[in-house]
Amino acid sequence: MSIEQYQETFIQTNFADRIGGANYGKDTAIYKFEKIKRAKASAKQDFPNIELIDMGVGEPDEMADEGIVAKLAVEAAKEENRGYSDNGIPEFKAAAAAYLKEVFRVDGIDPVTEVVHSIGSKPALAMLPSCFINPGDITIMTVPGYPVLGTHTKYLGGQVFTVELKKENNFLPDLNSIPEEVARKAKLIYLNYPNNPTGASATPEFFSEVVAWAKKYDVVVIHDAPYAALTYDGMKPLSFLSVPGAKDVGVELHSLSKSYNMTGWRIGFVAGNPLVVKAFSDVKDNNDSGQFIAIQKAAAYGLEHPEITEAIAAKYSRRHNMLVDALNSLGFSAEKPKGSFFLYVAAPKGIKGGRRFESGEDFSQFLIREKLISTVPWDDAGPFVRFSVTFIAKGEEEEKRVISEIQRRLSDVEFEF
Repeated sequence: MSIEQYQETFIQTNFADRIGGANYGKDTAIYKFEKIKRAKASAKQDFPNIELIDMGVGEPDEMADEGIVAKLAVEAAKEENRGYSDNGIPEFKAAAAAYLKEVFRVDGIDPVTEVVHSIGSKPALAMLPSCFINPGDITIMTVPGYPVLGTHTKYLGGQVFTVELKKENNFLPDLNSIPEEVARKAKLIYLNYPNNPTGASATPEFFSEVVAWAKKYDVVVIHDAPYAALTYDGMKPLSFLSVPGAKDVGVELHSLSKSYNMTGWRIGFVAGNPLVVKAFSDVKDNNDSGQFIAIQKAAAYGLEHPEITEAIAAKYSRRHNMLVDALNSLGFSAEKPKGSFFLYVAAPKGIKGGRRFESGEDFSQFLIREKLISTVPWDDAGPFVRFSVTFIAKGEEEEKRVISEIQRRLSDVEFEF
């Protein structure tokens, strides 16, 4: 049977409303990342002999450190590591607590009651609403941003209230803009710094404001921090948990995906308030049986060697410098972020004497289809595109070549801003 034929059976009418109900699979809208995928395929077909430069990929371009890989190989060969790990092994929890202290100056994290591993940050974000959200409850999300916590809030019958991240506020949410009735009804607020997609960084003063606001309104803070250790130009890695009172109001999610080139390994941790950690652990225990013990032990090795991340950050910092210089020479107003591997820039309004760009997506499609440069558009809070410095390049000379090629391809038009 084809999908169309199955759509006429009882299965079609049995889908949950949260994913579309009886109309599931019949939506003809084409979503952003599918549009990007199609545009890339079309560009490759139209220009088969021209390199497509992918600046949209949100994952590292290199393998994990050799020491981490070697540790995995050793631990994977041990019989005692073959079984279920459930909510994690003590070695990984201890390494996570020590990592928070060494890298982020977070004292007093109990590895037994205040840390639990997760199979990457995404599942943690998906499960946390189950700890708090009843029908009608509110999760406050920032836009543009990563939607998973909000998606699962809606799955549970909750509501999402969004706060825009604007350049004039350094891409930090204006907590005072949240209506009183929303703040009092909210259960969760999601923050993410350094931020995807804006690259913006938080400050201790902002996190202190968040703690005070959360205590005033009894809202649990979920700080998603996968880029927290990827900082540049003298910016010290900053943890929400390093701010006095933070552990009273929430948790922080860390992942080795971006900071250790371990996206496919699926390993991270939730740390902070012991009641939130306990609730997440209980929900998690009913969702998965834990990450492979050998991966946890290899990840613990990585956490014990933060210099691995420092070397990765140095590479991204170098690439950011080159990309910012190249774009600004073309008229853009690009500003190097203090963290993350994303560069978020305002889209031009058009090309002098030529086409207009009505949105970030319009400009992104132009870049892919006509210049074979892939980016990710964001139009949630103004027309922007996100470049990522995780493009494929082996060594500094190859990095320079890629950036020079971007500059060359875009230099034959004059953008208007």
